[in-house]
Amino acid sequence: MNPATPSNPRVLPVRRLALLATTIAGLAVGGALVAPSLSPYTPALAQNLSQEARHLAQPTGFADIVEKVKPSVISVRVKMRTDTHISSDDDLPFPKGSPMERFFRRFGLPDDVPHAQRGRQFGTAQGSGFLISADGYAVTNNHVVEKATTVEVSTDDGKTHSAKVIGTDPRTDLALIKIDGGNFPYVKLADAPPRVGDWVLAVGNPFGLGGTVTAGIVSARGRDIGAGPYDDFLQIDAPVNKGNSGGPTFNTEGSVIGVNTAIYSPSGGSVGIAFAIPAETVKSVVAQLKDKGSVTRGWIGVQIQPVTPEIADSLGLKKASGALVAEPQKNSPALKAGIEAGDVIATVDGKPVNDARDLARTIGGMAPGTTIKLGIVRDGAEKAISLTLGELPNVREARALDTPGRRSNRSDDPRLGLSLAPAGGSEPGVVVADVDPSGPAADFGFKAGDVILEVAGKAVATPDELRTELGKARSAGKHSVLMRVKSEQGTRYVAIPLGRA
Repeated sequence: MNPATPSNPRVLPVRRLALLATTIAGLAVGGALVAPSLSPYTPALAQNLSQEARHLAQPTGFADIVEKVKPSVISVRVKMRTDTHISSDDDLPFPKGSPMERFFRRFGLPDDVPHAQRGRQFGTAQGSGFLISADGYAVTNNHVVEKATTVEVSTDDGKTHSAKVIGTDPRTDLALIKIDGGNFPYVKLADAPPRVGDWVLAVGNPFGLGGTVTAGIVSARGRDIGAGPYDDFLQIDAPVNKGNSGGPTFNTEGSVIGVNTAIYSPSGGSVGIAFAIPAETVKSVVAQLKDKGSVTRGWIGVQIQPVTPEIADSLGLKKASGALVAEPQKNSPALKAGIEAGDVIATVDGKPVNDARDLARTIGGMAPGTTIKLGIVRDGAEKAISLTLGELPNVREARALDTPGRRSNRSDDPRLGLSLAPAGGSEPGVVVADVDPSGPAADFGFKAGDVILEVAGKAVATPDELRTELGKARSAGKHSVLMRVKSEQGTRYVAIPLGRA
């Protein structure tokens, strides 16, 4: 073979591989990093060698991983009672016709029931799952088995087994089932979270086709899809479809990094955006389900909302972070500890709280009875409050407010686009009698029947008092004013920019 020359470029790749092998051998024995007939070792050469090594280390396929993990993936088929009419969209976790119902499509829904069929007592649904122990414990989605009267599982070897539901957790959409039998192949949950860009494999039962493997990458982490207060999903682009629900997403080491639970799909099929529950969450929930069949979570009992830049400006905060307490709940640990409406919870046991969702996840991950220290900001001053967590109630009491009727003695504030009236009697606040749809207040969700309780931290009982506080805020050079508002959905804070009033 001729030596490498500009006129003989075809041998260059061979020479580069020889150089790589020689250099690696030199590193192994501590010898000189100079090949007899090749270029001397330089930093630039080291970088090129590192790139070559990474390129050679990349897998040419996923067959070895699939062969290892696929036997642990199961098909879950359930028989369920259907007392109402059945539609292919009935298992969506959002109200029919709502924006979330249109935006997200759950999968693992009824697969053999005619659309809008009535009068049938039972139907079937199917999804996916995976074994986490040799004695038959397996994980799937809550929405796959929550209505089940019987559960049947098919394993990769074609065998069918009966199973029972050990426990479910609707808040994270996870369920633990137990398969009759033993000595099953199983997989473990990953110890470390994946990085954005890591390769992933989704294995499941799309459209009832049985063990199907798709590949992609982690597209994002920490996604909030509006499914609940503990949303912390991985976003992946490995194709998943109806029937993949409850199936595992693997990393290239064969560990489960997430449980497939939802997709974004305008058409109902995969468009490359899927969401998986992280393994860290799965570990915590499954451990409790296995131990006692249910999940208990810490609870402080506050209605919270995000701190927007406008709210941060109104409260004099340096940055828009933390969770704003709109209202402490009756007989809650927060109320007993002295937390007040308007407090901003900035830290939990010294760790910063990024936003309201971060606080909900942090507290929900703690055990009831745990004593914690909250760092709060009140009236611009920092304060520490200790409290003992309660247990998150399974059933929340509805706090719907009576909607006051429109008042005849209304007083208008045209700069906000609100018609106002005193609440009357012993009721505190100022009632919103009407809202100008083209006014600033309408843009911030004000509705007739809302009650304005406070303006800039001051309680108001009449429209005149409200206007006085608005005037003080303008005179003080405030860019926005913070109002505490009571509505049918509860109590919240709204920051209205004064420049728009």
